[in-house]
Amino acid sequence: MSKLAKSAKSATATRAATSVGFSHSAAELKQLARDTLDYARTQGASACEVDVSEGYGQSVTVRRQEVDTLEYNRDKGLGVSVYLGQRRGHASSSDFSANAVRASVDAALAIARFTAEDPCAGLPEKKLLATKGMELDLFHPWTLPVEELIVLARRCEQGAFDVSPLIRNSEGATVSGQQAHFISANSLGFMGGFSTSRHYISCSVIAGRKADGSDMQRDDWYVSQRNPALFPAPERIGDYAARRALARMGARKLKTRKCPVIFEATLAAGLIGSFVQAVSGGALYRKTTFLLDSLGKPVFPSFMQISERPHLKGAMASSPFDDDGVATKNREVVKDGVVEGYFLSTYSGRKLGMPTTGNAGGSHNLLVKSGEHDLAGLIKQMGRGLLVTELLGQGVNYVTGDYSRGAAGYWVENGEIAYPVEEITIAGNLRDMFLGIEAVGNDILDRGSKQVGSILLGQMTIAGN
Repeated sequence: MSKLAKSAKSATATRAATSVGFSHSAAELKQLARDTLDYARTQGASACEVDVSEGYGQSVTVRRQEVDTLEYNRDKGLGVSVYLGQRRGHASSSDFSANAVRASVDAALAIARFTAEDPCAGLPEKKLLATKGMELDLFHPWTLPVEELIVLARRCEQGAFDVSPLIRNSEGATVSGQQAHFISANSLGFMGGFSTSRHYISCSVIAGRKADGSDMQRDDWYVSQRNPALFPAPERIGDYAARRALARMGARKLKTRKCPVIFEATLAAGLIGSFVQAVSGGALYRKTTFLLDSLGKPVFPSFMQISERPHLKGAMASSPFDDDGVATKNREVVKDGVVEGYFLSTYSGRKLGMPTTGNAGGSHNLLVKSGEHDLAGLIKQMGRGLLVTELLGQGVNYVTGDYSRGAAGYWVENGEIAYPVEEITIAGNLRDMFLGIEAVGNDILDRGSKQVGSILLGQMTIAGN
């Protein structure tokens, strides 16, 4: 067993005591929530909801083997929303004292008194609220001494320098461990919460053939886990970051053309994220989306399947309930290319005259069904076109679906990478891009709420020379 795994195992052994490292126990957070609800009721609130949270962690960054930054963080917060009929007010505080809690409730009530009535405001239906907890394996504290974090960061960066003397410089290697816990409650009797952890190791390096700075290219890589025992050796992360940077050396520009495009798995998640944004409640009721009224209509090719699975153990976006306290459940978001469901909170659902989907706060573990090929197989299937590995800028118009982003990657000929490319722009329309998906790879990268492999699109416009 590696030293990294042993350290993680030792930390994991303490996770049953979920107050480890926290200034406030779960019981204390629950009492704060109860006190807040009780005070709001005595002050005339017809309904109330409260969130109490605390988090802590540390991060270390080394650059050229020297410690660049050490960061310690410890945060806490209380947010309270009160209702006077259908008028809502919200206030928050980072002070958990009794006086501060009462002042926050008073401030929220004052806001509510001067707020216009909103027929959609209010708590969810009681029958929709989560009534039982779940063990989802989301908490693996990683509280190594800072000296050990420094060693891990140095190992990661050295793994990059060991690949080649052409790795000329480093933008740093970072190791970070973060833990948090929270309690959510409302005046309908709901109270729930749990502890979570999220850790990462990253490395960013610069490759160049000449010391004078010519033909310099940078790239990076990171791995994120809830359980640090699942991290690969840090040298492997640095090694891969270095190889990515080296592969980009000698990059060329392209002439303007139309061709097939592959979004590497790291970027394919963003493409799916654009779909989520376009069918989310806020965009729908404000009519600021190109996928308005898309429910029951084909948006993707018939082979596309997107499932939401909120209860996967250890996954990055698992939760038994959403930010409204509504119980989450498995569902099919896209079936045979057809949109089967939106992403709605209690409020946005009421605005649209539809039930909540349990997505207040965002999506939960979206799984895109993969095909038979890995990335190399997709490249062979494409034959000739562009593999995109980096996107720049925020050129997405969700009202029209127009999509235009700066990009870098690799030109592909005869099913193999021919040379790296840079300083290009890829453009299209998301509606056409979604329908134009030809394959989804099985090279799934699990970093967040979307689990998807690389995606091959039939055609986009490449703007270059």
